[in-house]
Amino acid sequence: MAESASGTSRVIIVMPTYNERQNLEIMAGRIREAVPDADLLVVDDNSPDGTGDLADKLAETDRHVQVMHRTEKAGLGRAYVAGFSWALERGYDVVVEMDADGSHRPEDLPRLLTALDDGADAVIGSRYVPGGTVVNWPKSREFLSRGANIYNRLMLGIGVRDATGGFRVYRAATLQKIDLNNVQSAGYCFQIDMTLRVLQSGLKLVEVPITFVERERGSSKMSNAVIREAFFRVAQWGVAARLRGRSAASVRR
Repeated sequence: MAESASGTSRVIIVMPTYNERQNLEIMAGRIREAVPDADLLVVDDNSPDGTGDLADKLAETDRHVQVMHRTEKAGLGRAYVAGFSWALERGYDVVVEMDADGSHRPEDLPRLLTALDDGADAVIGSRYVPGGTVVNWPKSREFLSRGANIYNRLMLGIGVRDATGGFRVYRAATLQKIDLNNVQSAGYCFQIDMTLRVLQSGLKLVEVPITFVERERGSSKMSNAVIREAFFRVAQWGVAARLRGRSAASVRR
């Protein structure tokens, strides 16, 4: 039984992986120290570096670790949807999403869980609210990230400062209300898509400051195709909302 900071909810962390063998064991250990009762679901997209095999070995020695093996690299969003659905089917109350590369610090997770306990329906670990920081990130990446979030706010009419942030906590009821079956975004645009769906459902979304740290091992999965998907989908959502005379956050899908 995994529990939240309040000691009443079963918590699972969904962590997609693709070639993260160098980071996975370290992250699993840090998670165990930060939230000892939470479970970890590793969703591996057939990593050629053996990440899935390592995840299986961790699961053999730690009852809190579960592994989902997928046969192809189908995108971050689809990996999360698969992991979220797995968690909902097994009755978890709280579902966390975080990266395996160390950029999301497990040590920040108790504060995100506390925000959920305090009444939020979903929580974003935010780099860009007061108190949030970015450490060792290339200036070009930080510029791209900040620019993307400004673009999101302007196009979608939302006040969220870090809609692209991927360190999040959801109530199970929130994910059930969103209807995961209709989420089509494959790349990092998935984060923006989920942000909109929470707001459109009239749910309470809270941003909690975190320290975001550039990965020390392995390589980023960001690509031009991922950036293009986010740019055009946000434009599509924004234009469609304006044609209705409303902000994207208020448009029911």
